[in-house]
Amino acid sequence: MQFAGIYAITDENLLAPDQLLAAVEIALNAGICMLQYRSKTGSDADRLEMARALQKLCTAFAVPLIINDAVNLCEAVGAAGVHLGRQDSELRQARRQLGPAAIIGVTCHASLPLALAAEQAGADYVAFGRFFPSHTKPQAPAAALSLLTQARRELTVPIVAIGGINAENGAAVRQAGADMLAIVHAIFGSSDVGASVHKLVQLYQ
Repeated sequence: MQFAGIYAITDENLLAPDQLLAAVEIALNAGICMLQYRSKTGSDADRLEMARALQKLCTAFAVPLIINDAVNLCEAVGAAGVHLGRQDSELRQARRQLGPAAIIGVTCHASLPLALAAEQAGADYVAFGRFFPSHTKPQAPAAALSLLTQARRELTVPIVAIGGINAENGAAVRQAGADMLAIVHAIFGSSDVGASVHKLVQLYQ
């Protein structure tokens, strides 16, 4: 798995379940390198059904599916891994449950010490942000691009940047040190998902 490129994250506030699969397929066709399924509403049965459908799609495109928070759901559908909050114990438990091959990412907000601890605990990547005003998490603590540069010097795991990133500001985020750009609104809030992903993917060409 090469941790470089556009990491798309779903948002149930942007797309209804009956629209999500079609939008994800377009994004996969356009070249995203990873997909995260994030769902905080709906029943367990609905989430299981959607995760299974997304896993089938991602497998067809050889793109890893990451499940937000839900380790049991990740295991149930055979997804590539999970994205977790900041607790080391949670990370270690996820690793025990999912095994050494699972991709486990950790949210570190604007904290390099949290990222260093996550790396030490066995995270496969760390995520910093938000770097710009965010539609998805407007209250998230702000992070400076200089954090990415410092993290690039001190971490060995891949670095993901998130928060208000789009085709216009993404180059600056990459240059500051991010390996992957995690994007919600600029993909799934777009009226043309394919065109939006193509623009973003060009940042890596």
